[in-house]
Amino acid sequence: MTPTFRAALALGVCLAGAAAFAAEGPVVRTTAGAVRGTGGDVLAFKGIPYAAPPVGAGRWRAPAPPARWTGVRDASRFGNDCVQSPWIVSSGQPVSEDCLTVNVWTPSLTPAARRPVLVFLYGGAFIGGTGAYALYDGTRLAAGGAVVVSFNYRVGILGFLAHPGLSAESPTHSSGNYGLLDQLAALRWVQANIGAFGGDPARVTVFGESAGAASIALLLTSPRAQGLFAGAILQSPVLEPLAGLAAAETAGRRLEPDLARLRRWSAEELLKHNLDFFPAPARALTEPAFPRPILDGHVLARQPREAYAAGAVLPVPAIVGCNVDEGRMFSPPTLAPDAAAFARYARERYGAAADELGRLYPVAGDAAAHAAATRLIGDALFNEACRAIARGLVRATPRVYAYLFSRDLGSSGVPATHAEELAHVFGNLTAPDFNPHPPLDAKDAALSEAMRGAWLRFAAGGDPNGGTLPAWPRYGADDPYLEFGASITAGRAFRREALDFLERHPIEVP
Repeated sequence: MTPTFRAALALGVCLAGAAAFAAEGPVVRTTAGAVRGTGGDVLAFKGIPYAAPPVGAGRWRAPAPPARWTGVRDASRFGNDCVQSPWIVSSGQPVSEDCLTVNVWTPSLTPAARRPVLVFLYGGAFIGGTGAYALYDGTRLAAGGAVVVSFNYRVGILGFLAHPGLSAESPTHSSGNYGLLDQLAALRWVQANIGAFGGDPARVTVFGESAGAASIALLLTSPRAQGLFAGAILQSPVLEPLAGLAAAETAGRRLEPDLARLRRWSAEELLKHNLDFFPAPARALTEPAFPRPILDGHVLARQPREAYAAGAVLPVPAIVGCNVDEGRMFSPPTLAPDAAAFARYARERYGAAADELGRLYPVAGDAAAHAAATRLIGDALFNEACRAIARGLVRATPRVYAYLFSRDLGSSGVPATHAEELAHVFGNLTAPDFNPHPPLDAKDAALSEAMRGAWLRFAAGGDPNGGTLPAWPRYGADDPYLEFGASITAGRAFRREALDFLERHPIEVP
């Protein structure tokens, strides 16, 4: 072998290696080590640890920084889903306590691009959820010019157990809000790392649905979240009263007084008690429920309704909205199947105010009873909370926008219920996690494009107006909103009289 041939062979091997490396996927260096994602018009990086696995002695402790690694870590697949009841999980991912990972979709890795960032918090009633649902895939949102992030946080008994032993060992003398602490840790990871993915850490907008939106509503009242995001979008939040630390510790101690023994329980054993913290199926909104966030004195120190009523929230631009028939998802057919049942339901829960309720939610015959009940449940749990949050936010910042999602999916004639806006926001109208009947149509595709554009413009500059949208008014005394339905139109004072009633008479949850 001549020196010339040997040099040419070496050069060929080198070039082939470089080509293979490029073909394997893009590489980004994070604060803990390098990760390799997958390429395309939008680049994806999945399953990146943002915290150390909360296992063993780390169970029921605040998240710790992830261990550094050498080499290039594969980031082509989602990480494990956090432990939750089997009926909650449907993503197909393995379930483990080792689950604190983040996912990133970006149209460009150029740091100078400094694109706006959208960070999604999933719902699941604080007892379930995952960033791996196909419905939450960030590709289409990122294609519009943003960096999109999702992550997993602890849920259920592993995310929200309080216990006197846990509070005693904590440097903050608190326990219980581990799922919220995970959220804060993930947002700190975004601040430290998103620039390497082409994002702008100064333009991070959190958006979430259901328990994810409720989490954002709570974080907006917490000084611990100061500086971690510049905007917030709350899709169908609730605003329930929270248990105090002492009450939550009592519930944990009833489960097992000995913390060391409790830590030795397997995740499967713990899941058997995941719902033991809940009171009876019918409970008043003034009763705390577990497992979910509490007033721990560290992350959260004030009842959320009190904070919003006083405007004691982070002064960041916000969008807040709900769906027109939120309650349909939570209303079984046995709930008020006829007019007599609805009347009994009203008397049992509202007593002397039942007649006024009947006027606000009229039932013209048996066939209308169930629809009235679902409208009542949705208004009480979600729509009144949306209004309370918007009214509180506007006390802190003038840049607040409200929406109502009313699209009857696939022109079905059935009004939109809880979570049905998600496919439109993400642009994933054919996601396998989301199978409406009838299938979505061209009107849904146009509505999705309009909503994605609004969310992206808001992330870019704190104002969703532009594109083909009619003028979206800022929130004010007349409760203005933009309705995303068969058409997009501005409205005011959505069900004001009914929501005023429900504000005075918190409903019980069936």
